[in-house]
Amino acid sequence: MIQLLVASSVAMLVSLFGTRWLIEFLRGHGIGQPIREEGPKGHVVKAGTPTMGGAAIVIAAICGYLSANLTRGVFTWTGLLVMAAVVGAAGVGLADDWLKVSRARNLGLAKGTKMVGLMAVACGFAAAMLLMADQTGRETTLSFTRFDNPGLELGNVGWFVVAVLWFVGTTNAVNLTDGLDGLAAGAAALAYAAFVIIAFWAFRNPEIYRVEHAQDLAVIAAAMLGGCAGFLWWNAAPARIFMGDTGSLAIGAGLAGLALTTNTQLLLPIVGGLFVAETVSVIVQVAVFKITGGRRVFRMAPLHHHFELGGWPETTVIVRFWILAGMSTAIAVGIFYADFVAIGGVNR
Repeated sequence: MIQLLVASSVAMLVSLFGTRWLIEFLRGHGIGQPIREEGPKGHVVKAGTPTMGGAAIVIAAICGYLSANLTRGVFTWTGLLVMAAVVGAAGVGLADDWLKVSRARNLGLAKGTKMVGLMAVACGFAAAMLLMADQTGRETTLSFTRFDNPGLELGNVGWFVVAVLWFVGTTNAVNLTDGLDGLAAGAAALAYAAFVIIAFWAFRNPEIYRVEHAQDLAVIAAAMLGGCAGFLWWNAAPARIFMGDTGSLAIGAGLAGLALTTNTQLLLPIVGGLFVAETVSVIVQVAVFKITGGRRVFRMAPLHHHFELGGWPETTVIVRFWILAGMSTAIAVGIFYADFVAIGGVNR
């Protein structure tokens, strides 16, 4: 428990003060976010706002993780691989953000290039988890709340494919959600809070969950939670800095890594229900537009822009979506605990 407090506290403080310094640095060098012309007109005033703030989240999370383990813990291969995936995804996002600001246009990496970068990080993470199975205790089942529920054995190849799909899907889902001030950071903080509970519960009940290095995974979740919370202080509307792809891809990578290592792959879509809803809105919009030759389901996708163009103030959209994210997270944690009770865990 002390490790979790150290990780979250250190990460939050580093993110809080580090983001302030980053804002001043980026402003001093004239590094700001270009705004796409086809977006909501009200967003034009945000042009020039410092971006790449996600770097503060990642650095803060690393500091929190290192502090917790150097004081009372032990580094594990599972934890190190998840953190490496976070850093790798942040690197892809940083390259995309840098191209946008250097070109002064909302065009970063080509879609194919960005996907190749994310695929490389995802494949590296999945392969390392399997190759180091003796050190990571990797289960290769398709899981909901624990390794044997439903416990569909995928084998190494099947688990590798699922891991890559979850990684790429989650990073892109968070990226799509990052369109309003503080929306993604707030929703991510809630999702990471859920994984703090899930991983710590797995650590306290190893005979039920069989999650190797669960305590270290809880520390990572706490560190990412602290990093997002500290960043949100400056990213809340009206945002003084944007996380950019640097932050959104790193956050998505962390959530995917935690779901895969805690054997809760199928629970992740509920934990991150808001991210799923945003992604589905884009898929539906694009599919209907192509099939019907121009008809739209939403005023604009992702979903938050639909309500914004419908007359909701930006802050109203953000707070209501945070509420939905919190409800989704609470449902996921409730399902996780209900399963624990159903198998008689409370009597052990």
